[in-house]
Amino acid sequence: MIFIKAFLVGGAICALSQILIDKTRLTPARILSFYAVLGVVLTAAGVYGPFVEWAGCGATVPILGFGYTMAQGAREAVGTVGFTGALSGGLSAASAGIAAAVTLSFLASLVFRGGNKR
Repeated sequence: MIFIKAFLVGGAICALSQILIDKTRLTPARILSFYAVLGVVLTAAGVYGPFVEWAGCGATVPILGFGYTMAQGAREAVGTVGFTGALSGGLSAASAGIAAAVTLSFLASLVFRGGNKR
């Protein structure tokens, strides 16, 4: 059942993104940024944590989960390091995902050739 719940929640988030792309003039980059900031805001408000516990990977894998991870990391670092943790904690918490994205993007650039779309 947890897989079905994760699939439905993640799919609903992606479907909402597609609706925003189709029905508004928002670019995918703006929607991506909006979702990341929304994940931070909802985490700070105490709403996204319980949602993640309920939805599992369906809530942590989309870009909202990236904002959630950064906010959780900043919150934990502030508790241990102090105010400077607000600046470093989010990146520390999300560093594995960021490193994986950079590394895999580089490897993909070696395999595939880019070109202009006509």
